Amino acid sequence: MTSRLLRWASGIMIFIGAGHLVLLVLLSGDDVARWGAEGLWAAVPLLGGDLRNAVTFWGGPGSFSVPQILLGCLIWHLAGRGVTVPAGIGWAYAAWCVLGGVLLVPSPFFVGVVPGALIVLAARRAPAG
Repeated sequence: MTSRLLRWASGIMIFIGAGHLVLLVLLSGDDVARWGAEGLWAAVPLLGGDLRNAVTFWGGPGSFSVPQILLGCLIWHLAGRGVTVPAGIGWAYAAWCVLGGVLLVPSPFFVGVVPGALIVLAARRAPAG
């Protein structure tokens, strides 16, 4: 039962992260294409440069979407091996999503509370030891 909860949590996390990157390409595809055309080295300078370019970077590959996908894949893998993810991971992830949702309203950040809660629930249902 706990592996099913973790699989659902990880699937939602992967979907959210991948969806974020797909939306980036759909909404700012020209900016991303320009990175490739101009060369990737220093495509987004730390100081100065085009603000739209920086927003595209921090809204896409510089955001938490890529680490979120990786975390989702790790949890999927651990669930397949029967390893329980600590409840603290779920609490921290849910808290981060609530904070992001409060700071950026309206926002789909609140959806992230669902996988966080599933991780906590799986940890509580796991056999002791």
